[in-house]
Amino acid sequence: MTQDFIGLDGKVVIVSGAAGGGIGTSVTRMVAQSGATVIAVSRSEDNLGTHIEPLAAEGLSVIPVAADASTDDGIAAVLRKVRRTPGDLHGLVNVAGGAGPATWMPATRVTRADWRGLFTQNLETMFFMSQAVAAELKTAGSPGSIVSISSISGMNTAPFHIGYGTAKAALVAATRTMAVELATDGIRVNAIAPGVTATPASLMYVDDDPDRDQQAIAMGRRGSPEEQAGAILFLLSDLSTYITGQTLLVDGGLNLKWTHMGADHTSLFLKDESFRAAMTRS
Repeated sequence: MTQDFIGLDGKVVIVSGAAGGGIGTSVTRMVAQSGATVIAVSRSEDNLGTHIEPLAAEGLSVIPVAADASTDDGIAAVLRKVRRTPGDLHGLVNVAGGAGPATWMPATRVTRADWRGLFTQNLETMFFMSQAVAAELKTAGSPGSIVSISSISGMNTAPFHIGYGTAKAALVAATRTMAVELATDGIRVNAIAPGVTATPASLMYVDDDPDRDQQAIAMGRRGSPEEQAGAILFLLSDLSTYITGQTLLVDGGLNLKWTHMGADHTSLFLKDESFRAAMTRS
């Protein structure tokens, strides 16, 4: 006898930012494979055609929606589609966000336009989409789960990326506050904070360097979109029904390594190799 621990059969889940070919697309596939109908939202019709329509062609219950989640009209279009879709609304995954290479700069060079653009893209989009979905769930008297993507940059410092890091830190704060306000309605609100993940977007400014990855990340490698999607699925699912207001670091231990650690996780200040060998001997 088998048991469904995920609990998404027949449910409807919105994925905002579904069609970039990275985390959003992986979430869309994984959630649909778990039995839900996914409303896959992207402002790019081309990306929907490239990354989402093939999932539907495989027989997965995925409905592409071309809408801009950073606007009220876009959010309204998404909810209209939800109301016409069979099944009970259960969840929202806020993937839409990010930052292009041009947004990396010293704090002294950041303009108001730079700052506002990053906050609109990474905080406002998450908040107002979450607000709308929470209101929909409350009206229906249904429990649900909202999961957003922060970043390791929002959990620590973000040198030369202060606008992005601060927006992602604010997303964590919004997640915690919304979790408290919505808890009595049975709506859970959580986030994940990815470390360096091999996505099409990250390839714009992160090259392939296994030696550097070994140096910087406790697990010695970058994460995959599927590994981020797995954490999101957990927070959406019945496996996490007593978790709310949390931000789960999914970073392979990147946050655990001090900058003065070497690839063997020992301090670079230890120059006595015999001492190092004795210290690390099993």
